[in-house]
Amino acid sequence: MKIFLIGYMGCGKSTKAKQLAHRLGCPVIDLDNEIVTKSGKTIAEFFAEFGESGFRDYESEMLKTFSYPETCVVATGGGLPCFFDNMDWMNANGTTVYLEMEPAQLVSRLQNRHKRPLIKDLDDEQLLDFIQLKLTERNPFYRQAKIIVNAFDLDAETLEKAITSNV
Repeated sequence: MKIFLIGYMGCGKSTKAKQLAHRLGCPVIDLDNEIVTKSGKTIAEFFAEFGESGFRDYESEMLKTFSYPETCVVATGGGLPCFFDNMDWMNANGTTVYLEMEPAQLVSRLQNRHKRPLIKDLDDEQLLDFIQLKLTERNPFYRQAKIIVNAFDLDAETLEKAITSNV
C-alpha cells in the first residue's frame, strides 16, 4: 500500500509521513527531498532557475517515475495534486490522504518562510489572504483524496486509524 499525504504547505505532510511510516514499519519518501537530491538544487533554487512551470513539470515526472517500495508513505509538495493529472495518478496508484487545516492555523505554522519561494516575502496578513486564495483554487483537487482528516493537532495513531478504517 502506497499512502500519499497531500495538503497545503505547513499542514505537516513531511512530519506526519515520518511518524506514520514509523508506525507502519515502512519507508517514507519525501518527494521534495527527492527532487533536491536528484536535481542538486533546493526547491527555491529550482523555482528561481526554471520558474514554477519548470518545477511543476519536474515534480510531476518525479511523482510518476519514482521507484516506490511496495508499501510506503509519501509526502508530496503542496501544489503537486493541482497540476496535470497528478491527483488521478495518485488515486490510481495508492491511497491519498488530505491533511486539511484552516488558513489561520497554516499561517501560525508558516513563520519560517525564507525556504518557501511562493510566500517568502509576505507578512502574516498577506499570507492569510494568499492561503485563502490558494485553498479556494486547490481544494477541488485536494478534496479528491480518498481520505480527508483535520490535521490540526493530529497524532500519528489517529492518522493511522483513519487510513486503515478506510482502506
